[in-house]
Amino acid sequence: MNRREFSQSTVSVLAISALGLPLAMPALAQAPAPLKEGKDYVRLAKPAPVEAPAGQVEVIEFFWYSCPHCNTFEPTLDAWMKAAPKDLHIRRVPVAFNASFVPQQKLYYALEGMGKLPELHAKVFRAVHVERLPLNKDQAIFDWIAKQGVDAAKFKEVYTSFTVANQVRKATQLQEAYQVEGVPSMGVAGRYYTDGTMAGTMDNVLRVVEQLTAQARKGA
Repeated sequence: MNRREFSQSTVSVLAISALGLPLAMPALAQAPAPLKEGKDYVRLAKPAPVEAPAGQVEVIEFFWYSCPHCNTFEPTLDAWMKAAPKDLHIRRVPVAFNASFVPQQKLYYALEGMGKLPELHAKVFRAVHVERLPLNKDQAIFDWIAKQGVDAAKFKEVYTSFTVANQVRKATQLQEAYQVEGVPSMGVAGRYYTDGTMAGTMDNVLRVVEQLTAQARKGA
């Protein structure tokens, strides 16, 4: 889903069918073709900040809970992450192309802060795309959280905290540093960016990411 599509209202986007891109298989058995800079990926003119510890390569998925393509990609990405090399520092970053996205950014970081992402990340996607719940406003999110066995008062405290506000600010800055044009998309090592439009499919995005992490290990 590219930036132009985000000019629609959030309610309209929630009504889109989650057909999107095909599921990718995480196993990449055949030898990959050489990458073409400018076609399969772009190299950032100015490196983006990274949080990976020394000796690890950072990989970022930029996503939006209400994006149907992100919903389709999520199970494949999750399987790929579980099978990824130990030297990859993989994290998700929720995007905001306009102010209506911010509640879902805060939802993600509040769940992360409470240690609830493993339990509820996929359930948020299901709530939005299967149950068709409009989790795009604070109160709607609070009402949903209260039904998930989470301490609602504690969640609201974290959700409205300075820490989460700062994480949202940093996420938006990182999105700008990578010049994200659509989601799902991926950044590697603060140097490279790719998405389904460039790579052709999300299967290929993961192949491109694997090759870019190999380049990053070599300092290329």
